[in-house]
Amino acid sequence: MIKIKLSDLLGKNKMNQKTLSTITGIRPATISKMYYEEVKRIDIKHLDNICKAFNCEISELLEFIPDDNNKKK
Repeated sequence: MIKIKLSDLLGKNKMNQKTLSTITGIRPATISKMYYEEVKRIDIKHLDNICKAFNCEISELLEFIPDDNNKKK
């Protein structure tokens, strides 16, 4: 599973969703879905804009967490 760590970045940078939306040009509804990890797809441009806004690497925004049933035994 891919974890979207947008809530962590917003908290760390003391920024709210509305401000991020204004800075990045991403619709508030899209930011909200990413915040609550409800999105099915993420536009590469959105990832780029968020990383620019936070001056961060993609690994600070997204994290791969292996599913228990996919772990090698």
